[in-house]
Amino acid sequence: MYDPTMRVMTVLEMLQTLECVTGAQLAERLEVHPRTVQRYITRLQDLGVPVKAARGVGGGYFLKPGFRLPPMMFTGEEALAVLLGLRALRDLGLSAFAPASEGARAKLSRVLPLAVAEKANQIQDILDLDVPWLVEARAPLVLELAAAVQSGQVVRLSYAGKSAERTQREAEPYGVLRDAGRWYLVGFCRLRSALRCFRIDRIEAVTRLEESFSPPAAFDSRAVLHEALAAEPSLIDVSVWLDLPPNEVRQGLPLLRPILSERGGGTLLRCGVESLTAFAAMLLALNVQVVVERPSALPSAFEEVARRASALASADSVIPHARR
Repeated sequence: MYDPTMRVMTVLEMLQTLECVTGAQLAERLEVHPRTVQRYITRLQDLGVPVKAARGVGGGYFLKPGFRLPPMMFTGEEALAVLLGLRALRDLGLSAFAPASEGARAKLSRVLPLAVAEKANQIQDILDLDVPWLVEARAPLVLELAAAVQSGQVVRLSYAGKSAERTQREAEPYGVLRDAGRWYLVGFCRLRSALRCFRIDRIEAVTRLEESFSPPAAFDSRAVLHEALAAEPSLIDVSVWLDLPPNEVRQGLPLLRPILSERGGGTLLRCGVESLTAFAAMLLALNVQVVVERPSALPSAFEEVARRASALASADSVIPHARR
């Protein structure tokens, strides 16, 4: 059931959890003969863990009083992952965490092995996690809303709408998510008696109420958000079929908020876009068959992209190399 390393770690876990553990208890947990347990105790002692043995009736193994392992131990890869995660916090629009993340990075860097620290510094020096169209959200608001989602508590919001009109609303929060550089709260708005997607950068204050609620079963907050964003009147509603599976479409169009569904061995894509020409260029970059359902102006956008490409390919429009 266990490999040798897992058995050693299981012995250490039991020693940290129990005041004293017998050889028979360890043998039963590890599914080994009691004589084999001594090998794992010796291995821990070789690693510097002060395991002591109590003789006689009721005896067993215990850790030296006062000994405590560090709360966390990372492999080199795990430490690097934590460092990069802390670095990414500043690119999530949560700048309030910057001092805490910098402090955590400094502490972790001081205890990293030299080779791992050098590798982390090299990657961070060249890594660019900058996110386009980033809109800051106040970290305390995001945390408070996430806690309300987790605990199933109704919230009262002070919210500024598009017209800057401020309203007091009670909402049942179903999900907190980030999409295309913005943070959103998805939930049921009691003022409007409907599902709503609130921009968190427009929420001025939030209060968790004592009242609780039960969210709908299997609720998909991201799908609701994408549906709402696609229906914004300022965007052009498009629907196209692509000869690709949904997961490849999502990867190929990361800046869109598409609604994807499988159809005919491919994917039906619906979304709202600001520019048909830019959207046509993105579809062409996928290099797959495209069938346009709407709008009727999209084929003309493909023709416009072709004209621009032809003009750029002409000799007269090629920019000569700068002289050195």
